[in-house]
Amino acid sequence: MIKENKKQLMTGSKILIESLLKEGVDTIFGYPGGAVLNIYDELFNYRDKLNHILVRHEQGAAHAADGYARATGKVGVVLVTSGPGATNTITGIATAYMDSVPMVIITGQVPTSLIGNDAFQEADTVGITRPCTKHNYLVKDVGDLARIVKEAFYIASTGRPGPVLIDIPKDISSNVAEFDYPESIEMRSYNPTYFGHHVQILKVVDELLKAEKPMLYIGGGVISSNASNELKEIAEMLDLPIVSTLMGLGGFPSEHALFFGMLGMHGTYAANTGISNADFIVAVGSRFDDRVTGKVDEFGGKAKFAHIDIDPSSIGKNVKIDIPVVGDVKSVLNSMLEILSLKSKEIESTQYKRMKWLEELNMYKYEHPLSYKMTDVIKPQFVVEKIYELTDGDAIIATEVGQNQMWAAQFYKFKNPRSLLTSGGLGTMGYGFPAAIGAQVAFPNRTVFDIAGDGSIQMNIQELATAVQYNLPVKIAIINNNFLGMIRQWQELFYEKRYSFSKLNVNPDFVKLAESYGAVGLRANKPEQVEDVLKTALSIRKPVVMDFVVAQEEGVYPMVAPGYPITGMLLV
Repeated sequence: MIKENKKQLMTGSKILIESLLKEGVDTIFGYPGGAVLNIYDELFNYRDKLNHILVRHEQGAAHAADGYARATGKVGVVLVTSGPGATNTITGIATAYMDSVPMVIITGQVPTSLIGNDAFQEADTVGITRPCTKHNYLVKDVGDLARIVKEAFYIASTGRPGPVLIDIPKDISSNVAEFDYPESIEMRSYNPTYFGHHVQILKVVDELLKAEKPMLYIGGGVISSNASNELKEIAEMLDLPIVSTLMGLGGFPSEHALFFGMLGMHGTYAANTGISNADFIVAVGSRFDDRVTGKVDEFGGKAKFAHIDIDPSSIGKNVKIDIPVVGDVKSVLNSMLEILSLKSKEIESTQYKRMKWLEELNMYKYEHPLSYKMTDVIKPQFVVEKIYELTDGDAIIATEVGQNQMWAAQFYKFKNPRSLLTSGGLGTMGYGFPAAIGAQVAFPNRTVFDIAGDGSIQMNIQELATAVQYNLPVKIAIINNNFLGMIRQWQELFYEKRYSFSKLNVNPDFVKLAESYGAVGLRANKPEQVEDVLKTALSIRKPVVMDFVVAQEEGVYPMVAPGYPITGMLLV
């Protein structure tokens, strides 16, 4: 008896979309073009199953998928055409790669017979993206497509997350094959270590119990591994002070008594001074980047170091580590809790021993708090504080890059993980607004802000059309100082106030610009107008652009000059 083959024949386009549905994808951010028209034609039949957001620029698609991924913890998906469509996503892909954001980017490619012939809208997308993706594929056989999609989502979302690109030639999207989606994936060359070595974890626990001045230095790995609850439990059990990188903000509640702020170039006095006096530092899902360490050979100079990270290449890369632990942060912290459950007597003596250390850190916090002086001109810090106050800290905050980003990090108190969307590693101007759109798509009933500068907001301002088209009530708070603010601050401090090409002599009228797109535009020129503008914006279920005309030469402080130790803070 011949066994009937029930596998269905499908075009590559249909295989792709059915594979995305198997992965639980509900939203795609994209922009059509010739090489992906077969896929877009098939997407028309899936309008009730897949939400497609039509952006106005492919960079916007990449950042929106990134914001969606950071806010949800799911894989963000991008669909764009070949050539310039693909190359326009590169900045967004590199941003996601630097910040370990899970994304799958699907690009069209010219037909396989034309690859290498300089065909219309041909680019070597695989070659171009190799340095900024976790992995990438050029699909050469439609029969491989389902497996490749499965692998792409697996690679993007496991281990240290990151972007994976699938380049699909146009003929592959129209060719036919049997649809057979793998139930699981095993890759010999890719096996992330999730469970840390027990002996190494035991060493970390023992050192924490012995240390008189320990400190936990947390990064984005705490958030990406969903380990915030375990971190809080350990910190409270052992009275461990916490400091955070920019990417780690929200991984531990900012108003908690054990939290001493962000550290590094624009970190708090308590965080920078505290970590410089600690005797044992545990880096949890962080990577010792230069904006955190300052002069690296003087960073934590009195301390032994432990480092917990799923990426072994990050451990020992910048700072010599005494106790390395390779593993998923959540898994390792759970193992630490299991060990600590057997050490109740040691924990009691530890809590008593920590009192002097916490008193010292609280003195630093009390003597040198984050502050600014109110005048009759709007201060940017005041705007951020008011946003925090009126949202009760429950908003999702996206930022652009520069002064606006640092003021948001300093003056908005992040209560929960996945509530800050910001470009940390690459520092991408133009990131915040499309990222906010991605988050608003994911959470239509939450308040989403983009805290922006007047320079950076113009890099992807066209996405106002996207926000209006899909009625996404994103609130854009522009800190408008008519400068590229952080550039101006560096020129003031290090280039004798030679403001070389950092003055924005011509800016649009942001209120009229918003209105021209069909959004709402509001403006505040005086401090007493700030609260009313924010309250009005929050009461409107539409995209709102708020133009806050602020003090032009306000700086972000504290600040550590590049190449200096983080104890050398400029406090004014």
